[in-house]
Amino acid sequence: MLTVRVTAPHQLAETIRAQLAAEPTVSNVALVSGAALDGEGDLVFFELARENANNIMRMLRHAGVPAVGSIVVSDPLAVVSDAASAAERAAPGHPADGVLWAQLADSSREDSRPSWSFFAFLLLATLIAGIGRILDQPILIIGAMVVGPEFAPIAAICYAIVRRKRGIAGVASMTLFGGFALSALIAWAIWAVVYAFGLFTFEQATTGPMTDFIISPDGWSFVIALLAGIAGVLSLTTSKSSALVGVFISITTVPAVGTIGLTLAVGAWDEARSALLQLALNLAGLLIAGVATLFVQLHVGRRIGRRLAARRGAASAG
Repeated sequence: MLTVRVTAPHQLAETIRAQLAAEPTVSNVALVSGAALDGEGDLVFFELARENANNIMRMLRHAGVPAVGSIVVSDPLAVVSDAASAAERAAPGHPADGVLWAQLADSSREDSRPSWSFFAFLLLATLIAGIGRILDQPILIIGAMVVGPEFAPIAAICYAIVRRKRGIAGVASMTLFGGFALSALIAWAIWAVVYAFGLFTFEQATTGPMTDFIISPDGWSFVIALLAGIAGVLSLTTSKSSALVGVFISITTVPAVGTIGLTLAVGAWDEARSALLQLALNLAGLLIAGVATLFVQLHVGRRIGRRLAARRGAASAG
């Protein structure tokens, strides 16, 4: 269950309260009169089955709540209520499978914007990946994958494509590809200086059987990226974020960027091209899978919404 707080003027709040009270997937509706908008508005609190959250959010938006008030959604640790349990049973599907598109939209807008923390983590991950390639240590490559923050703008791009949000897509693309380019250039400069001082050799930068997969792109690279993209989007949209770490250590994006910077510094152009191809294959697989997964979830959610609407219509007719 989700808990929702709506701020709205008196008349609109009363209308919303009546609509929510008639909704079987909503429970424990409470109205606090005069508690908002300097006494000119009310607060409406209620619990909501996650599976039907998008329909309720749509109803609140169409009523004009965002223009004159606000909608705040939170995910409580526990809701102990027979009425809430009945509301959850009235919603089709499993609560963990419900996609809250308003939450995804908000996180996509936030994740699409460039920030110093994003670039800092991406650069650190890129340098860790370069060291992992020099030392031929897969554990460092895995560490770089976990530290890398690149999946957030990738997910934002997927959301923007599915929901046709050009603004988000453009900013997220700039954040992602600009971050990769900047990290590779800085790593190139750093490794060039380190190489000039003789702290590692050309052979160390270009050989290593344990980490050669970074410069060995093939069809499996694309397949793994597809599977990781599906898992990543599902983990973000179905409250299963614990699976996201597994996604991070499945894709060769940051390791490829780190290897590009390293191999450019020592003049290993062929390996730099191979790492760039590896990066392109992984990004293509992630984006294709992410868009397809969100597209399916969107249409499944609409079917559930139509089913609920038909059920309400039959109940009112009866």
